[in-house]
Amino acid sequence: MPQIASEGPHMTHPATSLLDRAGLDKPNVVKILSRGLEGADDGELFLEYRQSEMLLFDNGRLKQATYDTAQGFGLRAVKDDAVGYAHASDISEAAIARAADSVGAVKRGYSGHVAAAPQRSNVKLYTDDNPLEGPSFEAKVKLLAEIDAYARAKDPRVKQVSASVGASWQVVEILRPDGEVFRDIRPLVRLNVSVVAGDVTKQETGSYGYGGREGYQRFIESGAWRHAADDAIRQALVNLEAVPAPAGEMDVVLGPGWPGVMLHEAVGHGLEGDFNRKKTSAFAGLMGQQVAAKGVTVVDDGTLSDRRGSLSIDDEGTPTSRTVLIEDGILVGYMQDRQNARLMNMKPTGNGRRESHGHVPMPRMTNTYMIAGKQEPAEIIASVKNGIYAVNFGGGQVDITSGKYVFQVTEAYKIDNGKIGAPVKGAMLIGNGPTDLHRISMIGNDLKLDTGIGTCGKNGQGVPVGVGQPTLRMDRITVGGTGA
Repeated sequence: MPQIASEGPHMTHPATSLLDRAGLDKPNVVKILSRGLEGADDGELFLEYRQSEMLLFDNGRLKQATYDTAQGFGLRAVKDDAVGYAHASDISEAAIARAADSVGAVKRGYSGHVAAAPQRSNVKLYTDDNPLEGPSFEAKVKLLAEIDAYARAKDPRVKQVSASVGASWQVVEILRPDGEVFRDIRPLVRLNVSVVAGDVTKQETGSYGYGGREGYQRFIESGAWRHAADDAIRQALVNLEAVPAPAGEMDVVLGPGWPGVMLHEAVGHGLEGDFNRKKTSAFAGLMGQQVAAKGVTVVDDGTLSDRRGSLSIDDEGTPTSRTVLIEDGILVGYMQDRQNARLMNMKPTGNGRRESHGHVPMPRMTNTYMIAGKQEPAEIIASVKNGIYAVNFGGGQVDITSGKYVFQVTEAYKIDNGKIGAPVKGAMLIGNGPTDLHRISMIGNDLKLDTGIGTCGKNGQGVPVGVGQPTLRMDRITVGGTGA
């Protein structure tokens, strides 16, 4: 039987302040907040209301349907590099007052001045509309059943289909001790299709997903979900024909789009402000120095409309920005929240993010990608005598301090004398992010962002992100495999 979570009360209207919704008197709350943050360097009251749902259709039936609502606050006091934080699901003056007393203990006689509130931009990057109030439950179940039937009819080798849709609608308010309020309403939708194809002797999997900060309309349209199902099937069938990946040092061509997840993990995390302030990043102390091959420019851009990783404001109220991190191979910037920016004498970049009201903000990526170059993708592939063309990635591991990484390649092909050859499976890319940035020898003109499926983990917190890149050639990369 489907699992259906209990449904809580809906938000009355997006224009309703969370303070008003909780029946709070704003001047009283500001007094409590000011008292709790007196003498601190920074801090805020973060209020959140969230609705979320997920429907999973597996093996020809609706297997799971969940709906959830959550609300609460987090109150933070910042003293130098220390943070006092208290949170609760009870949004009341009494609970906020208790939280203010708790976080105030972090100051211990410290006498600072609370930093000024962020500057406003009044930019809105996505709709306020709640996707959960769009198509009916029955319409979404029908959609998943159609995807299941379509995928099974597409090819007789398809043995199992799993399709899911999910959405969330988050309202956040950030109250500063001077009474300034920053507000954002954030929709998020994702659809995913996974298949298993083969016979009794051999089976392989394939998957495709897409999403963004929007409503359900694009996800219901047949052209979009049919493409998702087709590509999931294609991947599974390609892997059925794949041979064991070769092992050794060789030239690797990375495809555009989702392979940017390797850039995100192996390089992006190392350019977050906290790791560099604490000097635990392999990039610490290298500002202004050549850290990548010429032509390599990497940006983090939270200002792209409707993208999964985009935010009109971050979770401290700072407008997001297009932050250039590496320009023509030179390290020129870090991603910063307010605390680390102040301690490093830099400006916040709008990268202060948190998973929910129960988590402290920290520097996090939004949409991180490499800028396009000038080479044609076909020219890049033709330049490789013997190597691997990596099109899709799965999981990976990265050590921020050393920069060492290991990534699983889920779709890849041999390159023989400049031509794409047989598909290979079991390939792993092994290397060092800062070192391998210098091994980028060709950059394609085909920059592509991912389809809107990324979630980034850091210190136990997950947040939606985007990645992207053009086709890249990287020289002398270690490939782990089981073939000759």
